[in-house]
Parts: sequence; C-alpha cells; structure tokens
Amino acid sequence: MKYKILARLGLAVLVLGGGAPRPAAAAEKADIVVLVSANAEWNPVRERLASHPAAPTPYGEFIAGEIRADGRVYSAVYFHGGWGKISAAASAQYAIGRWSPRLLVNLGTCGGFEGVVKVGDVLLVTRTVVYDIVEMMGDADAAIADYSTTLDLAWLRKPYPTPVAEALLVSADQDLQPADIPRLRAKYGAAAGDWETGAIAWTAARTKTPCLILRAVSDIVSTRGGEAYGNLALFEERTRTIMGRLLDLLPAWVRAAGPLFGGTS
Repeated sequence: MKYKILARLGLAVLVLGGGAPRPAAAAEKADIVVLVSANAEWNPVRERLASHPAAPTPYGEFIAGEIRADGRVYSAVYFHGGWGKISAAASAQYAIGRWSPRLLVNLGTCGGFEGVVKVGDVLLVTRTVVYDIVEMMGDADAAIADYSTTLDLAWLRKPYPTPVAEALLVSADQDLQPADIPRLRAKYGAAAGDWETGAIAWTAARTKTPCLILRAVSDIVSTRGGEAYGNLALFEERTRTIMGRLLDLLPAWVRAAGPLFGGTS
C-alpha cells in the first residue's frame, strides 16, 4: 500500500533532537521504527504528539517523523503495535515488512525483580526468554530455548550514551507471578519481565533486523507480591514519566547506532 494517505491527511512529523514539525513525505521506508506496545505506554507518547495527526494500521496508529542526531536527520515511524506476544510479533513483522527499517526500537516498561533492579532503572535488553510454554509431550526447556533470543548489539557504540543496565528479560502473556520470581531469577538470570520483548526480539532476529530494546522498570515484584498489582493508577502514572524520559533519551541512542547508518564505529 502506498502512503499517499499521509499527504491527504496533511500528516506532520515528530522531530526529536531539535527542529520543528513539518509536513511529512509519504515515504515507503523509514530509517527507524519506534515500536511501542501497550496502551498505557502509547498513551503518553500520543499525548506528547497530540498536534501530529496519526494514520491507522491493522494493529494501532502510527505517526511519521524524524530524529536528529549527530548532525543527521533520520526518518522515523512511531508505531503502536499492541500488547501481548501475538500483537507484538505480528506488529513487529508488519513494521519490518512495511517500512524496512535499518533499526527497530522498542521502548516500554517492565516489572523488575526486587533486589536486582530499582524503579526507574533503564534496562538495555541483551537477551529475552519466553517462559510461559508448557510442554506435556516433550521437553519444555527445548521449546523455551527455541523462543529465546540473544540480541546482536555489536553495532552499538560504547560507552553507552546514557546510564543503563544490560539485562535479560523474561516475557509471558501474564504479569509476573510472585511464586515464579525465584525460579526465573535462578534459572535464567532474569532481572525483569514484561509481555512483549521476547516476541519482538525473536521476530527481529529472524528477519535480521537490528533491534534496540530499552525498557524502564515501572514497578517491583517480589515473592510477596507486586507493588502495582491492584493499583493500575500507580502503573499508569509511572509509565507516563518513563515514556517521556525514554523519548528524551532516544536521539542519544540513535547517535550510538551510527554504524548502522554508515557512521564510524
């Protein structure tokens, strides 16, 4: 599908890292797709972009934009991909197929393990494990291994541009269960959990698309329970702050990804 619809809508772009909105070109491709999963994560992004019209997809809306870093301008698409593994995998594949990005970025939140991370910590995801696979006829560990992904971040410049902790995240179509925390920590070395990163990382790896996942800890979970469980307002309040912060940090991470765009390593 051609993107002439964008011109008809008079779609404006979001500029990060300086500059002002301008009319968007109906580009077939984008240098960067910024994939945001859950509704609670997308809502504060959309609030920041309230003056920029969006266009629909089968998954969620998107906004054409650009990111300025290192004196360069990168075309970008901000895309609401949806929550859970099914939407995450499908929308990641859709984004890769439609915009052929040189970099897929996922920004979002996660539940952190007590004693390992703190609220507000930004995690650079280096490996993902989809752990909610129950295999009664064969080897569940083998099935889980099939859906585990080590992200290739060799293209990312060091030192990292902002403070982060490298981390393994576990993903499932459920919130972290307090009774599972010791096992997930001991078996996988996990620092936090979410619903989507395992599916996004797996899809990106299969399509050989460089993928950067930055997730910040919105709440802490322990064997005694989760501080946001039964307190959606707390999660939404922290998520709003987190997403604003991650958007502010994004140009610096695009600069660190320079080798993907022909910059020096």
